[in-house]
Amino acid sequence: MTLRAARGASWLGFALLLAGCATPETRLRVALVETGLSEPLAACMAGRMADRLSLAQLYRLRDLGQAGRSDSVDQFLHRVRSLRDSEILSVTAGSAAVCATGLAG
Repeated sequence: MTLRAARGASWLGFALLLAGCATPETRLRVALVETGLSEPLAACMAGRMADRLSLAQLYRLRDLGQAGRSDSVDQFLHRVRSLRDSEILSVTAGSAAVCATGLAG
C-alpha cells in the first residue's frame, strides 16, 4: 500500500468513526421526530431528557421511534407509559409540557 493510499484509508476510517459518535441527545431527538413529534418540540425535549435520564432509559425511548409514528403528543405519552418506567414517563411528560408551552429557557 502506498503512503497516499494509507493516508486516504486513515481519513476514511476517521470519518466513519466520527459518524458513529452522535450524542445520546442527538439520537433521542431523531427518534422523537421519527415517532411523530415536530422537530422543534423534539429538539427541546431531547435536550432536557438527556440531562435527566440514564443512558439505558434513553435507549428505551429511542426504540419507540422504531415502533412507528404517533399522531399526537398524547398518543406518544401513552406509548411512553407502556415502557412501565415512572421516571421515563415523568421526565418525558414534564419535558413535553415545558417545551410545548414555550416555558423552556
